[in-house]
Amino acid sequence: MTPFFGEFIGTGLVILLGQGVVSNVVLGKTKGNNSGWIVISVGWGMAVFVGVYCSAAASKAHLNPAVTIAFATLGKISWKLVPVYITAQILGAMAGSAVAWLCFRPHFGATAEADAKLAAFCTSPAIRSYGDNLLAEMISTFILILGVLFIAAPSSSLGALDALPVGLLVLAIGLGPGGTTGYAINPARDLGPRIMHALLPIPGKRDSDWSYSWVPVLGPLLGSLLAVLVFKLVGQ
Repeated sequence: MTPFFGEFIGTGLVILLGQGVVSNVVLGKTKGNNSGWIVISVGWGMAVFVGVYCSAAASKAHLNPAVTIAFATLGKISWKLVPVYITAQILGAMAGSAVAWLCFRPHFGATAEADAKLAAFCTSPAIRSYGDNLLAEMISTFILILGVLFIAAPSSSLGALDALPVGLLVLAIGLGPGGTTGYAINPARDLGPRIMHALLPIPGKRDSDWSYSWVPVLGPLLGSLLAVLVFKLVGQ
């Protein structure tokens, strides 16, 4: 696979499985309805594990513009490849979101709450406070990127198992600080599905909450740059 296709497929798998677990929990008449936040957090962690494992050989499995920006800033990837990676990530997220919607299409009609239908696609904060929400996304993404940088460091001997600690890292974020905003920690993860929510013929849907959409894009990018700074300071 080319790096573009690797990022497209890997990100698509992450969103298909991640949006799938949220849909299973929040939509009506599913087998997992109301099964809770822990199920969602575990599902997203495993989604990232699958996406990283399947795309690592082709593209090193960034699957996240925040990861790509961090690696480019550290000189681990050419800046010329950044637009290629980010485009593939956003398109992959949109494709994965569309397939997840197809899988759960009857359940959107069986769900009365428009907010639940939006939640299946993208994040929203538990308490809306843009400054606090931005900070929470920065902190969560800082944890993610710093962890990823150490996992990917030359001294790491995990090899093919790199996918597992990344998945566990996402799980830990979800069970902790991610409970504040829904932990996008990935601009493509939130923006791609939010676009699909706006485009798809979902019965009884609300607006796509574009007034909040900048938070899960800017927060992860700022958190990524902060993680790069700390990573450099510790001598890597």
